[in-house]
Amino acid sequence: MIKIYGMDTCPGCVEVQKQIKGNENFEFIDIGKHVMNLKEFLRLRDKEAVFDEAKAGGYIGIPCFVLEGGRISLDPKDAGLKNFE
Repeated sequence: MIKIYGMDTCPGCVEVQKQIKGNENFEFIDIGKHVMNLKEFLRLRDKEAVFDEAKAGGYIGIPCFVLEGGRISLDPKDAGLKNFE
């Protein structure tokens, strides 16, 4: 299962949610709905180099995809999804 960290108020995350609707291979975790979700995401963000560019640019780094096998990506294509604008 691919975990996706995001928020309902993030336009890119909303586009991703549309693509995964009804697909049991994905789990969307809204980091704005509960502090435990936010803490889980921040643990990833604080230690993974994939977020360095996002942090340098002042971005949150969502949507974030935790792929099967544990690799983390900020690119929807890596999760088999379409890019969003």
